[in-house]
Amino acid sequence: MQTFLDTFNNIITVLNDFVWTYILIAVLIVLGTYFSLRTRFVQFRYFGEMIRILGDKATVSAEGKRGISSFQAFTVSLASRVGTGNLAGVATAIASGGPGAVFWMWLIGFIGAASSFIESTLAQIYKIKDKDEFRGGPAYYMERGLNKRWMGILFAVIITFCFGLVFNSVQSNTISIAFNEAFGMDRFWIGIILAAMTAVIIFGGIKRIAHVSQIIVPIMAILYLILALVIVFLNISEIPEMITLIIKNAFGFQEVAGGGMGAAVMMGIKRGLFSNEAGMGSAPNAAATAAVSHPVKQGLIQTLGVFTDTILICSATAFIIILSGTYTDPNLDGIQLTQMALQEHVGAWAPTFIGGAIFLFAFTSIIGNYYYGETNIEFIRESPITIFIYRIAVLGMVLFGSLVDLAVVWNLADLFMGIMALINLAAIAMLGRIAMAALKDYRSQRREGKDPVFYSDSIPGLTGIESWESRKEAEQQNKL
Repeated sequence: MQTFLDTFNNIITVLNDFVWTYILIAVLIVLGTYFSLRTRFVQFRYFGEMIRILGDKATVSAEGKRGISSFQAFTVSLASRVGTGNLAGVATAIASGGPGAVFWMWLIGFIGAASSFIESTLAQIYKIKDKDEFRGGPAYYMERGLNKRWMGILFAVIITFCFGLVFNSVQSNTISIAFNEAFGMDRFWIGIILAAMTAVIIFGGIKRIAHVSQIIVPIMAILYLILALVIVFLNISEIPEMITLIIKNAFGFQEVAGGGMGAAVMMGIKRGLFSNEAGMGSAPNAAATAAVSHPVKQGLIQTLGVFTDTILICSATAFIIILSGTYTDPNLDGIQLTQMALQEHVGAWAPTFIGGAIFLFAFTSIIGNYYYGETNIEFIRESPITIFIYRIAVLGMVLFGSLVDLAVVWNLADLFMGIMALINLAAIAMLGRIAMAALKDYRSQRREGKDPVFYSDSIPGLTGIESWESRKEAEQQNKL
């Protein structure tokens, strides 16, 4: 069995190197830069607006039904973003690429935020009605915006396998390792408990997922950030030296052997994308569920999610690890490195705290990841039996991930993440003009002092729209 896993892992590693080294990194940076320039850096200019609209309530349909609010959709996507990538992924990046990986993680976060705005705005524009809820995402805008259902089906299959199955095995893998390290619990029983808890949530639907996420995600993020800020404050005199180390290491200035900069770039971008998901095509599935008055609102909200994930939470973990100096120990990697780093700062209770934190981070990611798969299965075919089989498969992968080797699940996650991102980036490159037109409409209404409202005819020639009324239909509804 071990020989098979080793061979399988070697094949995945070769494929990973090809996809990431020769294709994906260049596409991510070029397209992110293009969207940043075309939107005049929407990710920075509208930061205040992101905060303002975070409190918007969900709009009410003509039937009197209230959908998912902007904040709930934000927390569902953040539940998926904020997970093992923030604690274990950052640690893996620093262990493999050195402190310089943090710089490239920041860069892909800043640039990728523009891609995140485009994809989430498109998801809102092309969302569809599903009873009293909305569904949408890349598969839907590929079909309705590009008239390429085959592309949507391909994406739907990949994201279902990637997030619902592979990524969830990564989350459970990290939880089991953290709990084994902190409490000595058997990893098999940890997997059983996780699978049982996951079953309770995922059989409850998107509203249960949203309600759980909006409670757990803010609490866990705030507690973790407070601890990180305390550690940074206690080591404030070392911060300038740490920043200098990150910059020097990012460009290989301190590397004796060749390839130091390449490792930093590769690991920083890989782990940064795994964590913030900007341009990957995952967050738009959550963005589409929100009931907002204008698609751009949710585009901005999801952009804020990238900053929250990468600039705040990932940086917190990176600072804890670098300030501790434990990243130089070749025997430490993943969540164990984060646990030992925190122990250096606060004492022996650190592994227990990280064990609890990673449980909350990763468990919410599991339920968020599950929803991405469900909505894409619904895109292919509405079948209760298929959804039931998918749910059982998710529970199986949660158990599987709790038991297998760390390297196998991370490499598998990287490969499918790369393939999925390439398909989505191709789609948003072709549809980007639609999101930019929506931003222009939003900007125009804001300048007039209005709370922006979007109509199906707000953008001339727009087709494939189901969930937005025309101006004429809205006027007739108001008269009634």
